[in-house]
Amino acid sequence: MQAPLISILTPFKNTAIYLPECLDSIINQNYQNWELIIVDDHSSDQSYSVVEAYAKKDYRIRLFKNSGHGIIEALRLAFKKSKGDYITRMDSDDVMHTEKLYFLVNDLITSGKGHVALGLVKYFSNEGISDGYARYEAWLNGLTKQGSNYSEIYKECSIASPCWMVHRDDLIRCDAFNLNYYPEDYDLTFRFYKQQLKCIPSQKLLHYWRDYPTRTSRTHEHYAQNYFLDIKLSYFLELDYDKNRPLTVWGAGFKGKTIAKRLKSQKIPFLWICNNPKKIGKKIYGIELHSFNQLSTLTNPQSIVTVANENAQRVIRNYFKSQQMVSMTDYFFFC
Repeated sequence: MQAPLISILTPFKNTAIYLPECLDSIINQNYQNWELIIVDDHSSDQSYSVVEAYAKKDYRIRLFKNSGHGIIEALRLAFKKSKGDYITRMDSDDVMHTEKLYFLVNDLITSGKGHVALGLVKYFSNEGISDGYARYEAWLNGLTKQGSNYSEIYKECSIASPCWMVHRDDLIRCDAFNLNYYPEDYDLTFRFYKQQLKCIPSQKLLHYWRDYPTRTSRTHEHYAQNYFLDIKLSYFLELDYDKNRPLTVWGAGFKGKTIAKRLKSQKIPFLWICNNPKKIGKKIYGIELHSFNQLSTLTNPQSIVTVANENAQRVIRNYFKSQQMVSMTDYFFFC
């Protein structure tokens, strides 16, 4: 029996310097029944020529030009052209572990539909990895080892965009790449969560994630913090908010203010909590900020926490535990 076909979807734009290493890592996979649907998103360097040379040597590499603009339309085209029963993504500047496809597809075959296969990731860079990216890598891998990626989905994108695989039918059920919401990887992770695809735990390092100053996630406006907050709040209100319970927002920094402003604009009532004595009792956007003690006036509240300080987060978590409150039901950390 022939091994199932895996479709690898890869948009690219101006990554000529990195593409040979990326493509070689795909060609050198120990799992060989794959097709690479790779879409040029209007590159201005030699990227197209690099891929074209590879495609002439390997029929499994199918090269297209994006008729639209941007990564979502490139992914949409790639998926439309794909034929595999199993779908995964790859970034054109990254590198696959030689056993990546083998482990992902076997995890899915073993677990069946309704699952998303994952692997551990590792950042690499000629300039070194910042503390922020190192923390994100450790946090992400910690979730993946337990298969608990949705447990902190409101903090950051909790599934690495180039290190997942799902059955084609499940991706269609999640509406694939039909939505025009950025950041597209975070939005898709929320749709996996919405459709209750179960995350398969993994202990294996399968993907090497390249970091460099001009990387899209560092430079493009669609990956700015306000987009992250818009996606977080939108899905919270759709999936987890209980309008029959009082809502609180913790914190009055940038994130707290942004969330408060969005809630007010949607006429959603909430109690705004702050631990800054200079702000307590004052109004922002016409909304009064209250001290922690005001919580005692509420019955069975839900809480959005936007406090970034790690020590303060520990104190807040301990408070919730003391009240027998449950994460992702009673409280949600947005940072």
